[in-house]
Amino acid sequence: MCSTNTSLLCEIKNMKLSGDPELDQQIRNWIKWDRNETTRNQIMNAVRCEDWNTLRARLLNRIEFGTAGLRACMRAGFDSMNELVVVQSAQGLCAYIKEQVPEESEWGDKGIVIGYDGRHNSKRYAELTAIIFLNNKFRVQLYTRFVATPLVPFTILRLKCLAGVMVTASHNPKEDNGYKVYWSNGAQIIPPHDAGIQESIMKNLEPNGDAWDESALCANDMLNDPYESVVPFYYDALKKLIPCSMMEQNGKCSLTFTYTAMHGVGYPYVQRAFDTINIKQPVPVTEQVEPDPNFSTVKFPNPEEGKTSLELAFKRANMCNTPIILANDPDADRLAVAEIDREKKWKIFTGNELGALLGWWALENYKFREPEGDISNCVMIASTVSSKILRAMGEQEGFTFYETLTGFKWMGNKAIEAQAEGKTVLFAFEEAIGFMVSTNVVDKDGVSAAAHVATMACYLRSKKCMSLQEKLRDIYETYGFHTSVCSYVICKDPELIKTIFTRLRTFDEGQENTYPKSILNGEFEIEHVRDLTTGYDSSTSDQKATLPVNENAQMITFIFKNGLVVTLRTSGTEPKMKYYAEMCGKPDDKNWDKLSTTLKRMVEAIVDEFYEPKKNGLQMRAD
Repeated sequence: MCSTNTSLLCEIKNMKLSGDPELDQQIRNWIKWDRNETTRNQIMNAVRCEDWNTLRARLLNRIEFGTAGLRACMRAGFDSMNELVVVQSAQGLCAYIKEQVPEESEWGDKGIVIGYDGRHNSKRYAELTAIIFLNNKFRVQLYTRFVATPLVPFTILRLKCLAGVMVTASHNPKEDNGYKVYWSNGAQIIPPHDAGIQESIMKNLEPNGDAWDESALCANDMLNDPYESVVPFYYDALKKLIPCSMMEQNGKCSLTFTYTAMHGVGYPYVQRAFDTINIKQPVPVTEQVEPDPNFSTVKFPNPEEGKTSLELAFKRANMCNTPIILANDPDADRLAVAEIDREKKWKIFTGNELGALLGWWALENYKFREPEGDISNCVMIASTVSSKILRAMGEQEGFTFYETLTGFKWMGNKAIEAQAEGKTVLFAFEEAIGFMVSTNVVDKDGVSAAAHVATMACYLRSKKCMSLQEKLRDIYETYGFHTSVCSYVICKDPELIKTIFTRLRTFDEGQENTYPKSILNGEFEIEHVRDLTTGYDSSTSDQKATLPVNENAQMITFIFKNGLVVTLRTSGTEPKMKYYAEMCGKPDDKNWDKLSTTLKRMVEAIVDEFYEPKKNGLQMRAD
C-alpha cells in the first residue's frame, strides 16, 4: 500500500502545475519532504486550487535569522514555522556546529541544550530538534517542562554546552512561533555565525530518513533533563547579587506585588526567585499565571503594549491593594512594571524609565557588594534605540557606557567582549523592556529583573521612604531629565516599507544620501543623519557609520540641533515601523514640561512628515 507522501507525489506527477519550474520543484520538494499531515495538506490543497500566488509566497521565500532568531506564523511554507522548517534548521545548525567543533568527543561531552515555552507546537519543535542532534551523536540537554528563556543561555554557561535552542515566539501573537539560537558563549548568535548557520541550512534541506524517528527520545543515555542540575544554581547566582542586609530588609518590608505571567511560563520561576531573595510571594493574576497558548484574556500577550495587556493586573492589584505590578511576557525574558501613585493612578514605566531605575540600582548594589570596588572599571550597555540615561550616569559616576545595535544579541556579545578585557559589566538594557542585571545570563532576563525590581522597591521604601516614581525623579534631578516616546505604525506591505525609507534617503530629487533637513517648515533643523542600512553617517569625517550595517533592515537616526534624537526602524519580528525619540536634558535644565511638550510636538511631526501615515494607509498603534 502506498504511503500518503507517495500517493500525493503520484497525484502531483499527473497534475498540471504552475508552469514555473522553480515553484513546481519546490512544491514537489515539500510533498516529498514534509511528514506532517496538516502542513502537507495545506500545500496540496493550494495546488489543487491553483493558488500559485500563495504557493509562490510560501515556497520561494525562506525564513532567516533576524533580531530574535527565526520567528514567523505557524503554517506550511519555507517562509513559516512548521515541522519541516524546524527539521531543516536543526540539521543546518547541527552541521554548522560539527564544522566549527570537529572533535566528535565534544559533541557527546558538551552537547546542546534545548528549551521550549507554552505555545502551540513548541514542545514538538524542541523534540524534533533533539532527535536531529541525538542522531548525530550529540548529548542533548532537553528541558521536559516549560522553561523561561533565560535558563537556556544560563545552562549553556553552566554545563559548557556548544550551543542552545529556545523554541519561543516571545510576545508575538498566538499564531506565531520561533527558534532562538545561542552560541557556546551563552549569547545569541551574531555574524558570522548567523550567516554560517543559514548557509548550512541551505546545504541540508532534505530531511534525513530518521529525522522524525521518535525512538531516539526513548531510553537514550545521551538525553538528559538538566532542570535539577542547573536551575538551583541559577537561583544561587541570583542570591549572590543581593547583599544579606537587603534580603533581611526584604523579609521585613510591607510592600506587596501583583504578578502576571501573561499566559506564559514565568510564574513558578518568579515564585522561586521571591523565595530565594526573601520576599513574600506576589499576588498572582489567576487568569494569566498558567501557560495558555491561546492567550485567552489578551489581544496581544505583550506587557509592553501597556494598559490593554495589563487590564486584569490592574483589577487584581486594586482589589488586593498591592501598589506595584510586575508583568513578564510569555517566555519570561522581559519585564513590565507599574506603580500606583498617591492619587490612586497607575503609572506604567517605560522600558527607558526602568532602564534608568535598574541602572541606578545596579550601581548602588555594586557599591554595597564591593565598597572598595573600582567604578572606573565598570560597564553599562544600551542599544542605540534606547535612552542615553546610562551615558549621562557614566559621565558623572565614572563607569564606561557602550552603545550597540538593536537587540540583546549585540548587547550580550558586547558584555562578553568587555568581560574579556577585564571589565565588570553591571547592567544592560533595551527600551523594549529587556534587562540584563548581571552577566549570569548574557541575555535579557525577566525573572531576575523582577527579583531586582522588587528588592529595589523594598530598599527604597524601607531606607529612603521613596516610591519608584520618586526615585526616578531623583535620578533625573541628578543626571538630567530624559524623556522619550517609543511607538510604532503597522505596515504589512514590505514593498511599501521599502518605498517609505527610500524616500527618506533620497529626499532631494532622488539623489542618494540626501535626507530631510528639518521638520515643521524649518522650525526644528536636523544636524546629523546616520543610516545603518546604507552605512552613511554625516557626523563622521569619512561619512561612514561606525556601528555595523545591515542592508536587509531599515534603520535611520536623525539628530536635531535642539538635542532630540529619533531612530526610525523596521521590526525584526513583526509588521511594524517603529520610532524611538528622546530629549536629553542637562542636570541644570529643570523645565521638564517644556522638554516633554517639545518632544511630543516634534514626534507627531516626524511621524506625519516621514512615515506619511494617511497617504500610505498605515495603521496607528491603538494604545
